[in-house]
Amino acid sequence: MSSVLNTYNRKKISFKKGKGCYLYSSKGKKYLDFVQGIAVNSLGHSNDYLNKAINKQSKKLWHVSNVFIIPEQEKLAKRLTQKTFADYVVFQNSGAEATEAAIKIARRYFYSKGQPKKNRILCINKSFHGRTLATIFASNSKKMMEGFYPKVDGFDHFNFGDHKGLEKKITKKTAAIMVETIMGEGGIKVIPDFCLRHLRKLCNKKKILLILDEVQCGIGRTGKFFAYEHAKIKPDIVPIAKGIGGGFPIGACLMTKKVASGMTPGSHGTTFGGNPLAMSVGNAVLDVIFKKGFLRNVQQTSKYFHNELQNLKKKYPKVILEVRGMGLLLGLKISKDQNKFINKLLENKLLAVRAAENVIRLLPPLNVKKKNIDEAVAILNKVCKTYK
Repeated sequence: MSSVLNTYNRKKISFKKGKGCYLYSSKGKKYLDFVQGIAVNSLGHSNDYLNKAINKQSKKLWHVSNVFIIPEQEKLAKRLTQKTFADYVVFQNSGAEATEAAIKIARRYFYSKGQPKKNRILCINKSFHGRTLATIFASNSKKMMEGFYPKVDGFDHFNFGDHKGLEKKITKKTAAIMVETIMGEGGIKVIPDFCLRHLRKLCNKKKILLILDEVQCGIGRTGKFFAYEHAKIKPDIVPIAKGIGGGFPIGACLMTKKVASGMTPGSHGTTFGGNPLAMSVGNAVLDVIFKKGFLRNVQQTSKYFHNELQNLKKKYPKVILEVRGMGLLLGLKISKDQNKFINKLLENKLLAVRAAENVIRLLPPLNVKKKNIDEAVAILNKVCKTYK
């Protein structure tokens, strides 16, 4: 009997090692991993460059308190701000923490401007922003909120794609609109570029903040460093995590100078966030992602993968109803029995993970090769052919 709390319906399989796109089970079987820790291992398993970086730093310094200057943290923050809209970065340990920081920063900004009642955040129904008490009520998913009342107040909601409903929900108390640029857990639903541009204009008009949650879709996942870049807009706050650490726990929240003005010493803190070991790994990840041609290759590879999935949809229209996503954040909306489909993939040595709306998520590492995609497509074809 396991002593681990039963909060996951875990597959009856464990792994002893991984390399690149592959995981090797404790029984010695080889699996093509298109989960990658749910878009976390941006450079695959046991990446040599990341291994060297973490090994080198581990021999020097693991952890010091944030009451001191941490050079590795300063370096990563500078690189993130130089490549984005942001002027400041605060480091955390996870996506949920980064999103919590985003909520606090938005509220604190208006508080510092003498508007303490302007503190409500407007979010999409059934979105996903984390598992803390605040973020589950921000997400407004009944399944996640069940058993965790009383409600954490301060959040209002609108339905995905309901522009009129969104505008009606904005009040004098609204501080910010917070959405995932691409809804991951919610079913790989992309907010179109024109909608993002509308959101930016709306926030400007109403004098409120735009928070784009890029925990899952950021750090090169869509072929741009951030997904919002496709729409050519600038948000006010962006929480990130997952891919920035390449498998090592790192979260961060990026913000403009204007928004950062409300955050003063003592207004936020973290024991582990921004530690030298994590920051060294984050810098190593950026070394690879910022290499000339890397993101262009993600765009080319993802276009190939997307086309292959569209061909499968045409071949099996009764099984695959829709191909969703952007870049290497892709999903297949299937006709029925999501878990059965995933288990069939598992039997054929391909790892995938579910999302809402009967969607199967496919999340290879950003440096995935064409031959790995061909292997995945062949397995998907085999499963679709026999799927009933």
